[in-house]
Amino acid sequence: MSFSIASLFSKSKTKFSPLAFSLSRLNFSNGNADFEGISVSIREQNLFKMLKQCYNMKHLNQIHAQIIKTGFEQDLFMVGKIIVFCATSVQNLVDYAVGVFNNVENPDGFMWNTMIRCFVNTNQVENAIGYFKRMQMKNVLVDNFTLAFLLKLCGQVGLVVLGKLLHCSAVKHGLESHVFVRNTLIHVYGMFKEIRTAHLLFEEILRPDLVAWNTIIDCYVNCGEHKGALDLFLRMLNCGMEIDDATLVVTIAACAALGALDFGKWVHSYAYSTPLGSNVSVCNALIDMYAKCGAVEEARVLFDQMKRRNIVTWNTIILVFAMHGHGDEALRLFGKLLDEKLEKPNDVTFLGVICACSHRGMVEEGRKYFNSMTKDYQIQPTIKHYGSMVDLLGRAGFVEEAYELIKSMPMECNAIVWRTLLGACRVHGKIELGERVRRHLLGLEQHSSDYILLSNMYASAGQWSEMMKERKSMRDQRVQKPEPGNSFVGIRRARRLDLPQINSYH
Repeated sequence: MSFSIASLFSKSKTKFSPLAFSLSRLNFSNGNADFEGISVSIREQNLFKMLKQCYNMKHLNQIHAQIIKTGFEQDLFMVGKIIVFCATSVQNLVDYAVGVFNNVENPDGFMWNTMIRCFVNTNQVENAIGYFKRMQMKNVLVDNFTLAFLLKLCGQVGLVVLGKLLHCSAVKHGLESHVFVRNTLIHVYGMFKEIRTAHLLFEEILRPDLVAWNTIIDCYVNCGEHKGALDLFLRMLNCGMEIDDATLVVTIAACAALGALDFGKWVHSYAYSTPLGSNVSVCNALIDMYAKCGAVEEARVLFDQMKRRNIVTWNTIILVFAMHGHGDEALRLFGKLLDEKLEKPNDVTFLGVICACSHRGMVEEGRKYFNSMTKDYQIQPTIKHYGSMVDLLGRAGFVEEAYELIKSMPMECNAIVWRTLLGACRVHGKIELGERVRRHLLGLEQHSSDYILLSNMYASAGQWSEMMKERKSMRDQRVQKPEPGNSFVGIRRARRLDLPQINSYH
């Protein structure tokens, strides 16, 4: 007898009971219970309890062995719980889930969906699509969970065509209006940068729920339509929709990207009037927003007022001071973090610390922290850490050391890091090394700044013929200067806190 969890909950609003489920399997004949069935139900209940308390691979192996030993290896609910554990575990248990699934003779839709979910969580595109095809070949009904999991995968890895085909499939199966599928579709089109389609799907919802509002606002932010995101936030409030921390975080991110400090302060005051004002994620977003708007003091005040902090909080405030030239304060906070053992530093923490050293010209300290990452905390430096070290060494004039550091990198160096070193070569007049760096850049990409940096180096050294050659090469290669940057200012201040003005930010 097969059961799917979806069917258990779709027919009744009462809470599922393992005891009731087990008793339903008992065979009553002439008023007498089958005592063998009672024994089975007791063993079943024990296995349910064990599965509920399972939290690591060792326990899972023991429970799985008991399931096989007691003859429940074909029980869809029992085996399904094992696959769910594999799908939701932070460990990589995909292979174990595949082995369990392949031993089930007739898996139901829930198990197929859980396997697809397992592959989606680990970005195994071919396996996820392959199981979806097998599912259809077995004539297993595709439901809202199947489509939502696969759509999520399309958004993660940018499978635009497949995502649109799945959208068609949702329409074909009458699932397009299902709240779970519709919200996922909005999110996916936002990931595809097709904001018009995402907005149209949102507008077709008669009564959008909180998830739909958060998703469409996030889509606007992801697509760079930050003013539209703020418009939607105000519209959401006017509709009487109750917001949550996710709403505030994504709205504050839009303020930070726009530099809309007045609107950001209004959102801060609004959040402060609700229990969300003390939410750690919201406060972290506010600190980041104040920093990006140049309001370093406000960021520091908010940090000091926070009663609860996590490693993201510390990373944010350290980066705030590092990027605004307050390297000493950034390192003081890092020292406090270590001395008081408040949180364990991670790769982002060290990135902020090395940036602080770079802006303050603290070469020895930068070297020490860079080496400490691997030696004391077993954190492998990323390309960003190497880039920050190249910047630190280049600013201080240690360009040859920076070049050797790049050559020792375990990963391929990108154009940004090479360009950082080229800029340092120009500042310190290292023409020969600059030419070597330039050759590396030519193998990666062509950018007008590379030609200009090298030609300016020749000009500074009085090598006018070399400068003219570099300029001519730039013209011959048809390398164009990028469009000039632009700035914006708030023309009209938001004087009323009940309805901020955002039209001045454009």
